[in-house]
Parts: sequence; C-alpha cells; structure tokens
Amino acid sequence: MAHHELRTVGVEEELLLVDPVSGAPRAVSGAVIRYAKDQKGITLSGKEPEALETELQREQLETGTAPSASLADLADEVRRGRRAASEAAAGVGAAVVALATLPATVHPSITPSLRYRRMANAYAQTAEEQLTCGCHVHVNVESPEEGVAVLDRIRPWLPPLLALSANSPFWQGRDTGYESWRQQVWGRWPSSGPTELFESVKGYRAAVEAMLDTGALLDEGMIYFDARLSRHYPTVEIRIADVCLHADDTVLVAALVRALVDTAAQAWRAGIPPDRVRTDLLKLAVWRASRSGLREDLVHPVTRHPVPARAVLEALIDHLTPALTASGDLATVRRLLRRLLERGNGARWQRQVYARTHDLTAIVSEAIAQTSGTPEEP
Repeated sequence: MAHHELRTVGVEEELLLVDPVSGAPRAVSGAVIRYAKDQKGITLSGKEPEALETELQREQLETGTAPSASLADLADEVRRGRRAASEAAAGVGAAVVALATLPATVHPSITPSLRYRRMANAYAQTAEEQLTCGCHVHVNVESPEEGVAVLDRIRPWLPPLLALSANSPFWQGRDTGYESWRQQVWGRWPSSGPTELFESVKGYRAAVEAMLDTGALLDEGMIYFDARLSRHYPTVEIRIADVCLHADDTVLVAALVRALVDTAAQAWRAGIPPDRVRTDLLKLAVWRASRSGLREDLVHPVTRHPVPARAVLEALIDHLTPALTASGDLATVRRLLRRLLERGNGARWQRQVYARTHDLTAIVSEAIAQTSGTPEEP
C-alpha cells in the first residue's frame, strides 16, 4: 500500500435491546429488523436496512459502518448506525444501549436460526449465557500475506484496547469486580483469545483447518481469535474490545487499530520480525486488562512487567506515533484519549451511576441517552 494512501477502517457494534422504561431486556431483534426493512428511511450509509443484523441472542442487534478513510467520516458512520438502530428499536417499543453486558439479571433467548440453534445445542450453557456485546474493527490489507504479518505483529498491543473499551462490570445483578466481564464470558468459547505466531498464510490456514478438524467448532465462523483474517472482506478484524458506551471511544479504538495495522505492516516490509511472546503471557495480559481496565497496573506490551495503565497507554501511543502522524490522526487520537481518561471508560461510568443511584436500572436508563448522544466537546 502506498505510504500516502490511508487504509479504510470499518466498525461493527453489538448493541443490547431493552425496554426504554424498565431497562429490562427485550427479545425483539427479529421485529426490529423487520420494522427497519419496512421503513425506507432507516438505513445505514445509504445501504439497505439489512445492515442491521441479528446476533446469537434475540436481545441484541449488530450495526456496521461502511469502510472509511477519514476518522470524521467514521465518527459520522458510527453515530448514524446507532441512530438507525435506535429508530428501528423504537418502532417496536424498545431501545438500544451500548453496554457490553446487561447489569440486571437476564435469561437471554437464542435467535431462531438453524446455525444458532446448532450452537445452542453444541455449547449448552456457554451459548445460553452469551449475551455480550463487542466492538469489531476491520482494517483493509493489501493481501492475505500482509494480513497474517499484521496479526503476528499486533499481538502484544491488543490488551490495552480492551482496557480502554472495558464496559461490562456488572453481570446478573452484581458487580463482578472486573472492568470487562464480557471478556471472561467470551473466553468460554473454545476458539477465543490470543494466538500463536502463524508465520505465513499457509500457517494461518493450517491452524484454522486443524481447529476445524477437531470437531469442536461448527464452522470457520467460530474462529473467535482476538484478531483474525476476515472471511468476507480483504481486512484484518480485531475483536478484543467491548462495545464502547461513547461513540467517540469507538472512533478512538478504530484509530488505534488502524495505526497498529500500519505499524505492523511497515515492520513486516522492513523485515523486522514479530515479537515471539508466548501465548500464555498474552492471556495473562488480556486477563489483567479485563480485571482492572484503567484502574490499576497493566502488563507492559514490551517488558511484560506490571506498570500503571497510563504508562502502557503512553507506550502504545509512542509505538504508533509515526503511523498516526502519517495518517494525520495523532492530534485527534490524543484528544479522544485525553477525554476518555478524564471521564473514564464505560465500566467506570457504570459504577459511578450505581454509586449515585444504587439502582442497576438507572445504569441502563442513563446509558440509552449516552448511546446515541451528541459528540463531546473538544
């Protein structure tokens, strides 16, 4: 890719469907999508309403942006998607909320598709309890070879993205003590988490085929790596983040992911080998980010020692500064990161609401407005 050509980036956000008054979950994803299809004005990026999609549970919905080279355009896309989802949900008496888990007690219901029913049968309680919402970032790559080289080189830098986005401290009516309980629930899937080095496209395909050959996965769609090659687009897909409460935080995560891809691709072209950090150490770094988010120490991506979260974020920005400067995103990223650190991530916000109200329902009620809210002031 030419050095002056910006990679495009797109985002998929999973949102919860709730009652706008009580905050209780609503199993109405099918009705929401049918309503969107009937209302010609409810579209994403000028596309057909099918851009709103169902997920494993009927209490959630997925929205996706078109690929964007500009962060400003991406921000508009994210907000447009959230508004479209909110409009469609309102059409059937529901609301959408960007929380990675629902704070109150919930008994979710599986979306009645053949594949999801097979998943429910194969994975039992893991599937039944999987009402979690993530943020998936797609960044375009020139080739599968470049994509695998990127996957091999971004591995140590993914846990800070989880810490930034952590937005799921409550589960089944109680505070879990974690910033991202979604990560703990998601980690129950047999194919989830960080990966070994693949070394080549052949190595990547061999790893995927070996996993499928075990019979433990239904299909390739269940390759739930923290970062993977997309099956449908010429992109790498980074899946480690919680869905963010604030749209600005989604844009920040996307900007950091694009810079990670740029930095890794440049290192590959320069012949710089990937860090051969062990996967078990990466799992510990992910756990640490899930447990404490930005509150305490994180595992430093280079030294592997515990350091304050802000020091890890400073190391991340230092690592990405050449790529962020080249794309013109450095000032925007610094501004968005400063704002996030000032108010905290979604987990901090949820706990603040609960400390003030002692009411889990209030978290959902207030988050509805935050989900489709206006951009924050600079």
